[in-house]
Amino acid sequence: MTDPRDMIRQAEQQCQQRGARFTPIRRRVLELIATTRGGLKAYELLDRLAAEHAAARPPTVYRALEFLIDQGLVHRIESLNAYVACPCPEHTHGFQLLICRHCGRVEELHLDEVNDHLTRRARELGFEVQRQTIELLGQCDACRQSLSPTDSAESP
Repeated sequence: MTDPRDMIRQAEQQCQQRGARFTPIRRRVLELIATTRGGLKAYELLDRLAAEHAAARPPTVYRALEFLIDQGLVHRIESLNAYVACPCPEHTHGFQLLICRHCGRVEELHLDEVNDHLTRRARELGFEVQRQTIELLGQCDACRQSLSPTDSAESP
């Protein structure tokens, strides 16, 4: 997992370079997402923010999320309706998410050839891709190993 402090520093630099305002509320939303294993739902974010800022309301959270997504700092996990911090926002191409159904761990892949192939095939069919979300749901190695029977009984 990428260090959340590094993610925040990178976000600050990226926003400064782009002339985008990285407000305290946007920063805090990113901090909350970056320090949570797996994804956070918008209302979970709202609950956490409301504990710190009495004025926090749903539009506040959704505007911050929209900004963070537009800047490539956060991804929306469509299947879970949750949000996860992007460990490499400098990567401007598409991505794929590996989501563990057991522990909620999310890993980001950058297999550009997969995205390029899908975009090219869609174009051949007369379809213009505007957004692409590829999510692979399954079980991470740690969960598979912790849930599998011990191998020691099978050892010679």
